[in-house]
Amino acid sequence: QVQLVESGGGLVQAGGSLRLSCAASGIIFSSYTMAWYRQAPGKQRELVAHISNRGSTNYADSVKGRFTITRDNAKDTIYLQMNSLKPEDTGVYYCSATPGNYWGRGTQVAVSS
Repeated sequence: QVQLVESGGGLVQAGGSLRLSCAASGIIFSSYTMAWYRQAPGKQRELVAHISNRGSTNYADSVKGRFTITRDNAKDTIYLQMNSLKPEDTGVYYCSATPGNYWGRGTQVAVSS
């Protein structure tokens, strides 16, 4: 059974930082492309960043230079380091794994102005 479990969300003031984690089980983690998505209230889910099985990364324009996605294949875990947070970064952050289109349940991030 595949499980993706996110953690690390919370409430932070604008300009602050958070680090999200996503622990995977039930997959051969090193073979998967992993990604972070977010969904703000009343908006569609959007891609934040992804990291390929080889470690190449891609970011949404809105987070470039502020967020960093990394993976630790020894721990079957990906991370999202979020710096210089803005109120518009508020939302539920989800982890996903491809192939197979697996999703976690999300972790809430709230950034106050």
